[in-house]
Amino acid sequence: MSSETSSPPDPEFLAAAAQRRNVTTGQAIPSAELLRQHDQRQKFRRLINPGISRPNSQEAAMASLKILSKIAENLIREPQNPKFRQFKPTNDTIRRHLIETKGALEYAIEMGFRPEVREFQPLYVWSERKGEELHLGAQILQETIGLAEEKSARSQKNAAEAKAAAEAATRNALLAFMDDRKTKMLRDQRDRHNREVRALHSPTAEREGTTSPSSPPSNAEMPGSGHVLSSPDPVVVDEPPPYLD
Repeated sequence: MSSETSSPPDPEFLAAAAQRRNVTTGQAIPSAELLRQHDQRQKFRRLINPGISRPNSQEAAMASLKILSKIAENLIREPQNPKFRQFKPTNDTIRRHLIETKGALEYAIEMGFRPEVREFQPLYVWSERKGEELHLGAQILQETIGLAEEKSARSQKNAAEAKAAAEAATRNALLAFMDDRKTKMLRDQRDRHNREVRALHSPTAEREGTTSPSSPPSNAEMPGSGHVLSSPDPVVVDEPPPYLD
């Protein structure tokens, strides 16, 4: 929750605001009154930040602001309803969000609630003289809660978009990894097929396919003079002696 500067507004701004109020409500509001209201709004803003938002967690501060806003809205809607004109500090919700939460009770007091004891019961009772403070305090509460809810919605949207982007990146990386594996597998299959084709058409394979399956032994006997292949000396065959008368 961001606080605004407390410097007085420009006189021309006050005059323009007064003129717009004349047009919308038909009532003229003096510049001094506008300046006083401006200072009161700034006081309420300071009671919220740093008064409530700084010493408490964001969740506790927002819960207290919503309780204060509900109290103010109920009282503005039904100003004569006795149950809306006071609250008990012993009530569990009031104790947790206004008494124990630092700065929250001070905001309620600034809107016109004063501590009293009625029938031995401690109460915070609204004073009718604080009607303007009640309305201004309610406006600042609505303004602050609205801005905080818009900021929270933007944060949630940004977080959701970041999560979706991270999931998409992870999914794309997985798909790319699977595509790479598939591409590598296809490339390996193609390379293996090409190697097999080259092996079938290589010159060594062609020579092995054209060699004669059988050849005569080197020591086979040939017809003729009785020479044997692979024998170093000729073999002499005995002949019968010549016939004598």
